[in-house]
Amino acid sequence: MQTHIHTNFFQDVFRILLGVFMVGAAIGHFSFARVDFQAQVPDWLPMDKDLVVLLSGIPELLLGLAMIFWKRQKVYIGIVLAIFYVLVFPGNLSQYTGRHDAFGLDTDQKRLIRLFFQPVLIFWALWSTGALKALVKSKNIIER
Repeated sequence: MQTHIHTNFFQDVFRILLGVFMVGAAIGHFSFARVDFQAQVPDWLPMDKDLVVLLSGIPELLLGLAMIFWKRQKVYIGIVLAIFYVLVFPGNLSQYTGRHDAFGLDTDQKRLIRLFFQPVLIFWALWSTGALKALVKSKNIIER
């Protein structure tokens, strides 16, 4: 897979914005939003919810910083961040199915709408880093 994909100004701005968003979320994991994040930890997970929140804040922080500063590896970082968003999606489903209020999501409708933002985040991570373009190019090479 080609990893040196040129991204335009808007992609770079959105990559950095997503990185800032991730760093902010990580800070929330460690401080002001710990209780809200616990509402997203599935009840079936056999770990203390607060520990899960703290531990999941670490990759959020690292991925956020990498999105902002590690431009040379942006394609791989975009793919890893997209995978991270897929892996945490069960937490969003758990918040919806368990009817847990957090982050202002205090109705079933709001929690359901939130589920549709996860694909947006996945696309954002892949598009803003050039990973989407790299994946398409690698698919085209494989098909030849």
